Amino acid sequence: MKNENLVYGIHPVIEVIKSGKEIDRLFLQQGLKGEMLPELRRVIREYAVPYQYVPVEKLNRLVKSNHQGVICFVSPVSFQPIENLLMSVFESGETPLFLILDRVTDVRNLGAIARSASCAGVHGLIVPEKGSAPISADAVKTSAGALATLPVHRSNNLKTTLDYLKNSGLTIVAASEHASRNYFDTTLTGPLAIIMGSEETGVSREYIQRCDSVIRIPLTGSIGSLNVSVATGIILFEVVKQRLQATI
Repeated sequence: MKNENLVYGIHPVIEVIKSGKEIDRLFLQQGLKGEMLPELRRVIREYAVPYQYVPVEKLNRLVKSNHQGVICFVSPVSFQPIENLLMSVFESGETPLFLILDRVTDVRNLGAIARSASCAGVHGLIVPEKGSAPISADAVKTSAGALATLPVHRSNNLKTTLDYLKNSGLTIVAASEHASRNYFDTTLTGPLAIIMGSEETGVSREYIQRCDSVIRIPLTGSIGSLNVSVATGIILFEVVKQRLQATI
């Protein structure tokens, strides 16, 4: 019933949820019925597990055995409340640096970003509950183990999380190819949260509107965009450079 971080079948899924393990994804078959379904729904509500109804064909591709219309992925990392992460940074006396990912759906990009974030001293990675690459064993492997130590917060409402960070004194900065200000012309030494968006659509407008600054990486070649993990690394290490220079 288990294959690495995948669990299937109604009873096993109920038990793994009740065990307190972090559930990264829960797929329920569309039109699912059964006498254990009310108990499953109760446990999902009680433990606030994110779930999604999907066609049976998707479940069949994931599991060849009898999945009973229920499959979940157990996260290899433990998600942490944003309040705890921020309080920990302030108590340490360090200047907060958080990285927020908006709809970054490729596992390899997520892993590479986490690796750069860990190297740059990011205090916490923030991902949305829905519309993000799963933090799976593959993501941990791609991150060279960084996701095993980098604190991660999974937000069920990024707008609320952004407002909380902003009200806590952090400057919110988004990267966008449409910005007029270059990243190296922006002061990045204070308490900071950086938002990076998907390669296809960038950072959502609703988040851009909450930002204190929007920056770009100037490109001079024939290709009009960078891989999001590369762009993230460039901006993060500009933060590192500016903060080091500020201490000299």
